[in-house]
Amino acid sequence: MKICLGCTAGSAQGAFTGMKTVLVLIKQHLFPTLVAMTLALLLGSIGWVRDFENITLDLRTKLRANWQPPMADDSQVVVAVDEESLRDYGRWPWPRRVHGLFLALVGKTKPAVVTWDILFTEPSEEDPQLIKGLKDGEANVVFGAMRAEKDEGVPADDPSAKASSLVALKHITGDINRVPASPLMLLAAGELAALAKPAFVDTPPESDGVRRRVPLMVNVGGGLYPTLSLQSIMELWKVAPDEIAVVLGEAVTISNAFVKRRIPIDETGALLVNYRYSTDGFNTVGYSFLTSSLNKRIVKKQAVDVPATTGKILLIGQTAEGLSDMGPTPFAPVTPLVLVHASVIDNILREDYARAVKWWPIWLGALVLGTGGLRVFSQRKLVAQASFGLGVPLLYLALGVTLWVKGSLWLPLVWPLAGFFSLQVFMIARRLIAEQRAKEQIKGMFGTYVSPALVNRMVASGESPQLGGHEDEITAYFSDIQGFSGFSEKLEPAKLVELMNEYLTACTDIVQGEGGTLDKYIGDAVVAMFGAPIALPDHAFRACVASQRVQKKLLELRAKWEAEGDKWPKIVWRMQSRIGLNSGNCIIGNMGSRTRFNYTMMGDNVNLAARMESGAKAWGVYSMCSEATKAACEQHGGDRVIFRSLGKVVVMGRSKPVPFYEIVGLKEDVTPQTLECLAIFAEGMTKYYAQDWEGARACFARSELLEPNVPGKTPGVTSNPSLVFRDKVRHYQDDPPPAGWDGVHVAKEK
Repeated sequence: MKICLGCTAGSAQGAFTGMKTVLVLIKQHLFPTLVAMTLALLLGSIGWVRDFENITLDLRTKLRANWQPPMADDSQVVVAVDEESLRDYGRWPWPRRVHGLFLALVGKTKPAVVTWDILFTEPSEEDPQLIKGLKDGEANVVFGAMRAEKDEGVPADDPSAKASSLVALKHITGDINRVPASPLMLLAAGELAALAKPAFVDTPPESDGVRRRVPLMVNVGGGLYPTLSLQSIMELWKVAPDEIAVVLGEAVTISNAFVKRRIPIDETGALLVNYRYSTDGFNTVGYSFLTSSLNKRIVKKQAVDVPATTGKILLIGQTAEGLSDMGPTPFAPVTPLVLVHASVIDNILREDYARAVKWWPIWLGALVLGTGGLRVFSQRKLVAQASFGLGVPLLYLALGVTLWVKGSLWLPLVWPLAGFFSLQVFMIARRLIAEQRAKEQIKGMFGTYVSPALVNRMVASGESPQLGGHEDEITAYFSDIQGFSGFSEKLEPAKLVELMNEYLTACTDIVQGEGGTLDKYIGDAVVAMFGAPIALPDHAFRACVASQRVQKKLLELRAKWEAEGDKWPKIVWRMQSRIGLNSGNCIIGNMGSRTRFNYTMMGDNVNLAARMESGAKAWGVYSMCSEATKAACEQHGGDRVIFRSLGKVVVMGRSKPVPFYEIVGLKEDVTPQTLECLAIFAEGMTKYYAQDWEGARACFARSELLEPNVPGKTPGVTSNPSLVFRDKVRHYQDDPPPAGWDGVHVAKEK
C-alpha cells in the first residue's frame, strides 16, 4: 500500500486551517454575540426594562385596535353603570332595591349568567329586597368577592364561607404558591353568598398600574378559586369545578358534555389579556336603559325594543367617569376595569389568546444573525454596515408588530434590540479600535521615515502629504561613508551588517530628530529631505544642525569601536562620512510604478545636493552645502552654524558656477583655534582670487597648522581645505591661469 505523504500533509494543513478559521469565528464573532445577547436577555428581566417592553406592547395593541372588527363576541353584554344611569338613579352606590328590581326583571329574559363586577360585602337593610330579586328572577348570578389581608375577611374554613356557594378547583398541577394568595376572603354579605356564586374580582396591576395579565384563579388559604371571568365562563357552559384541570404554566382545560377548551396560563395562573377593543368595542347597554326597557316590556306590557340578553353573559360594572372602579389599560390611563374582565371573557369565548414568544428561539436567532453580521459586515464599507445595523432592527420591529396584529404573538422588542444595538456598538468600537491601531501602525511605519514628533504634529494638524508629486522648497540631504569598499573587503557580511545597522540607526535617529524625512538607504548612503511632507520653514537650518550632530555622533562611535578592541579592524576606527546639502524647489511625492512606489524627491536641486556630497572629497571636507542652504540656514539659525567658503564650482550637468561652503560645525562646538584658522583661510581666499600667489600660499600655510582635521592626526582624514588650496596655488604658480580667470573650478567628475 502506498501512502501519499503530500496528500496527508495537505489534509492536515487543511484541517489546521479549518480549525483556525473556526476558532477565529468563535473568538471574534460568536463570543461577542453570545455575551451581548445573553446580557440583554438578563437585562430584560429587570423591572424597568419589563415596563418599557410593556409600553411597546401597549403601542402595538393601540395600533391593532384600528384594524379590528367593530364588536366583540355577542355572547357577552356589558351592562354599564354609565352617566345616564347615574342621572336616572342618583349618586353611586345605589340602594340595593335598585339591583333587586334589575335582577327580578333581567331574570325573566333567561340570561346564561348575571355577573356582578360589584361588591356586596357589607350587609345592608335592603338586602331582603336584593334577595327577593334574586329569587323572583331565578337568574344564575355571580357576585364579586375579594382576597383580604386584614381582619375584615374570613378564612376558607369559616362557617360563612362553608355556607356559601364557594367551591374550589380540584385538579391542580404545579406550584400553587405562585398563584396570588391571601389568607382571608371577602364574600357577599349573609344569604347573598349562598344564593349566588362567589367569584373573585382580583386583577392585580403590574408595576406601571396596567393590567395585562389577569388571574383566572386565586389562592385563599391553600385552595384555588375561580375569578370573575372564569366563573362566568363556567356558568355559561355549565362547567362544574371537577370538570376543570389546571396545569400552572400551561393551561386551564375545560371538558364537559357542552364544550372543550384549553386556555393558556402562566405559572401564576394568569392569562395574558389579548386586548382587542376599546370602550366602544363591546356590546354595551346602560344599566338604567336596560332596566327601564325591561320594565316597560314585562311589567307595563309595552311594545318596546329590548336589548337581547337571553343565553348571554351579562357583565355588570361601572363605566361612568369619576367612579372608583377605574384604572389604566393599554388603551387609556383611565378605563373602566369591568372591561378587563370583559376582555378576558371575550378571549375565551373566541379562543383568541395572546401568547408570548419563548425567549430561546429569539436568543438563538439573534445569536446566528449577530454572529453572521459580525462576520460579514464588520469589514464592509460604512454604508453596508449602517444598512445592516439599521435594517435588521426595522425588520424585526415590523415583524413584532405584524405578529401581534395578525397572530396575537408577543415578540419581545426591548431586550433583542438592546442586544443587537449593543452588538453594533461593539462592532463600531472594534472597528474604531482596529482603525486606531492601523493608524498607529501607519504612524509607526511612517515614523521610520519621519520623526515621531513630526508624525504626531501631522496627525494633530490634520495635514496630509500630497500624493502624486508636487513642487515645494526643501533641503536635500546626502551622506556617504568614505572608502566604503574597503569596509566590504575587510569585514565578513554579518559583521558588515551589524556595523551598518549601528551606523545607519544613529544617522537616522538624528535626521528624524531634527524633523527630517528618510527617503532611502543606498548601501551605506543615507538620503533624506527636510521640509516634506510637513512644511518646515527652517528646513535648511535643521539639515545643517543634523549634519553636524551626525559628525559628532560618528566621533563617539569611532571611540566606541576602538574601545571594543579586536572586534573591529582599524579601518572601522577611522570611519568618516561625507554629507552634502542643497536647498531649493524639488518635486516631492509618491513616485514609481502604479503598483510599487516610494515617497521621494526629484529635481536639479536634489542632484546638486548629491554633487555636494561627492564633491566634498575634492575639497578635503566632510560636510558641504550650497550657497542657498547657507543663506536659508542663517535666516533662521543666525550664526549658530559656522560656514567656510570654498569658492565656486561648475558641477557636471550644469553650466553655471555654484558657490560651495563647508559646514564647519555648530558655534558652541567650534574652538577658537578653528575660528582663527577660518579667518586666515578667508584672507588666503581673497589673495587667491586676486592671484597673489605668494600671499595666498603664506596664508594657507598658516591656516594649515590650525585646521581641525589634519591628515595623520585625525582618524581617516587625508586632506583639508588649506592643503587643497595650497596645492592649487602651487599649480597656478607653475602654470598661471589664462586671462580673465575668475577662480571658478570646473569639476571633471561627479
